[in-house]
Amino acid sequence: MEESKVKFENLCKLMKEILDKKVEKVTISNRLVSSPCCIVTSTYGWTANMERIMKATMGYMMAKKHLEINHDHPIVETLRQKAEADKNGKAVKDLVVLLFETALLSSGFSLEDPQTHSNRIYRMIKLGLGIDEDEVTAEEPSAAVPDEIPPLEGDEDASRKEEVD
Repeated sequence: MEESKVKFENLCKLMKEILDKKVEKVTISNRLVSSPCCIVTSTYGWTANMERIMKATMGYMMAKKHLEINHDHPIVETLRQKAEADKNGKAVKDLVVLLFETALLSSGFSLEDPQTHSNRIYRMIKLGLGIDEDEVTAEEPSAAVPDEIPPLEGDEDASRKEEVD
């Protein structure tokens, strides 16, 4: 276990750097067997269901999450190798965020932006199938997502919670 901690130390640091404020820390797990990673809340943190309730009522108090990675899982080992080869690569960033978001879903949490998660999955599927991203964009200009999505008219107050006197 100590040997694995040293071997995966750089990957844990990189994952924490990429995920920034989404997780409190990234550690090597001693409990995972078949999953590449999982989300664990701090000792007195909320469960996924309690966080969902609090998010609906208060909108801002989220539990501090810890991401545990399985050093024996081939996905994590290959990600470590890719990160060592190109730690600033877009693929490494996408894979780290994809692993984190998938662990969130597996642990019962909800995603802040499911559409971005879906687009990331589609990008990885294209990569796996050998489809060139530029080629697809050139063929289907209508499928391109605009950089900025205009706000809905008259919807400024829709996201604000009802205030209680």
